Amino acid sequence: MIPLPLVNHRVGRAAVTCEYRCGDACFHDVPNTSDNPYFGDLVSRRTALKAGAVVAAAATIATPATAAAAAPAEKSQGRPPRGLDFKPVQVNTKDEVVVPEGYEQGIVIRWGDPLFPGVPEFDFDNQTAAKQEKQFGFNCDFAAILPLDPLELSGIMVTNHEYTSEPFMFRGYDANNPTEEQARIGWAAHGLSVFMIKRSLFTGHYKPRFSKYNRRITLNTPFEVRGPAAGSDLLKTSVDPTGRKVFGTINNCSGGVTPWGTILSGEENFNQYFANAAGRNDPRLTRYGVTGTATTRKWERFDKRWDLAKEPNEVNRFGWVIELDPHDPDSTPVKHTHLGRFKHETANIRVADDGRVVAYSGDDERFEYIYKFISTGKMKRGNSKAARRHNMTLLDDGTLYVARFKGDSPASEIDGTGKLPSDGKFDGTGEWIPLAAGKKSFVPGMTAEEVYVFTRIAADKVGATKMDRPEDIECHPRTGTVYCALSNNVERGVTAGKEGATEPNPRINNRHGQVLELQERRSDALALTFNWGLFLVCGFPDDPNTYFGGYDKSQVSPISSPDNVAFDRYGNLWISTDADGKLDGLNDGLYGVPLEGPERGHLKLFLTVPRGGETCGPVIGERVITVCVQHPGEVDGANADKPVSNWPDRGTSRPRPSVVAVWRKDRGRLGEIG
Repeated sequence: MIPLPLVNHRVGRAAVTCEYRCGDACFHDVPNTSDNPYFGDLVSRRTALKAGAVVAAAATIATPATAAAAAPAEKSQGRPPRGLDFKPVQVNTKDEVVVPEGYEQGIVIRWGDPLFPGVPEFDFDNQTAAKQEKQFGFNCDFAAILPLDPLELSGIMVTNHEYTSEPFMFRGYDANNPTEEQARIGWAAHGLSVFMIKRSLFTGHYKPRFSKYNRRITLNTPFEVRGPAAGSDLLKTSVDPTGRKVFGTINNCSGGVTPWGTILSGEENFNQYFANAAGRNDPRLTRYGVTGTATTRKWERFDKRWDLAKEPNEVNRFGWVIELDPHDPDSTPVKHTHLGRFKHETANIRVADDGRVVAYSGDDERFEYIYKFISTGKMKRGNSKAARRHNMTLLDDGTLYVARFKGDSPASEIDGTGKLPSDGKFDGTGEWIPLAAGKKSFVPGMTAEEVYVFTRIAADKVGATKMDRPEDIECHPRTGTVYCALSNNVERGVTAGKEGATEPNPRINNRHGQVLELQERRSDALALTFNWGLFLVCGFPDDPNTYFGGYDKSQVSPISSPDNVAFDRYGNLWISTDADGKLDGLNDGLYGVPLEGPERGHLKLFLTVPRGGETCGPVIGERVITVCVQHPGEVDGANADKPVSNWPDRGTSRPRPSVVAVWRKDRGRLGEIG
């Protein structure tokens, strides 16, 4: 461990990153201005007697998540757990990917690399939209690898391309007067890339290959709209009067691999792409952060779909979970309306004992909510195309819920500092509140279609619990426990009218975030009640108001703003960060931490990414780890004319978002020595 001082000043992500990634969301008013009360207040006033009775029953159930959090772990006297036997790297500000001793790395693919035969190599100064539609897109975020052989020597890699940073893509870029070709390059650089990768038996270095699977999804790709809101008047435009066909997907952040081998991807900060909201005077737009007149990228000058004065419903066609079948390059990707519309960070699936599927999703903004969907239909086993076609319909019929949390500590003990309450843990119970099922709404005053299209408003009305930016949500592959990264919320409790500390969000001005464990009642994915606990309260180990699963904090790495979570084959949790410079300007990284046994909470930093970059989309294989490095070199004062990074190509090159593979030099299993 490296002793670090507590940081008292605000260190933030580069202004250009904030502007182009999320439309400066953190500098705008919080869209959630609802005054829905905290669940503890609801119960105490006896306005939710039925819910209170259910949660009281859940409170009597001991779960592994809460039981493990109840007592501090003892320091291990033996070897580290399998999968985590590595020497942690030191925090740093280097312009490179730093990996542990005994490991090596290689670039898998970079922005602009060709995905099809005959496509020229990337030329920074001679970009065109036509070439970009056949090249790897910009700012890779989520990634998945679908193995094509038992040894995982080949596979299909799928990556999201969350957003474009035009000042870093073009020399001499004029933000006030972009060209139409620059706009079209941006349309082509969004979306997803699908391509084959291969490695030899003697290396861990994946390389892309041309294959029948290779495909680019851009803002020109047709999507089918499915689920109960398909065909709604709220989704109809002049280009699509049916409300059932959308071109493209945008601001795709994280995602997940379904048990049937397809990819789910969440459309996140879609609001920033739409102009002229100010003239609409529609509070529903404000609730989604759609404000102002001109947009940052000025796309509305070149296509009316981005102009709300001309196409008022186009904005409603984004903010969904999409599903893509990477095995079938001719298939039409889908937008699933039954999972609700909000700033989806992700969606991930758990299969219930009876074959129904459960999808968990978070709304990545300050004071937003966590959601759950339970399907009506049951999953078909097998890898056939017919089974995938059936399973891709499961998310179109079921029930959508939102989470309501209750802490079990006295309110006086949640003082906003992050100090643990007297029982030694932040934990409690909760329930899933139904919003809609098919054409039936459970929200007074809203139709089912309105619930799906304006899900945030529906969740406000039923008193959901406001959380600190719910990001990636994943289910443990063995226990079914749900892990959610709550990134940060510097607005919590800092000004009048902003909700203060609650037990699941125990710090005001929450700069570093936390990791939530949630276990359904009886470990049943279909349960409507749950127990929860905070596994990590992130920050600097020498801060007395941080918590690392009860582990000795003198032995752990500092961490801020957990973003993506993943699991290795041994059940360890891996966490990538988007710290916005909150660790005193230090680079983001990928961490591993055990969830069970005496090492529970022993967090170790596995790698760091280059200066200005963000660690995204970790894929934890048996012998290879891949991560996406997003927006490298994006620091204040830099741009394509004044670069501060030349990663990954070095020399005088401009930085390029890329996927990196990491493996052991001796080709052994990751995290195992000897």
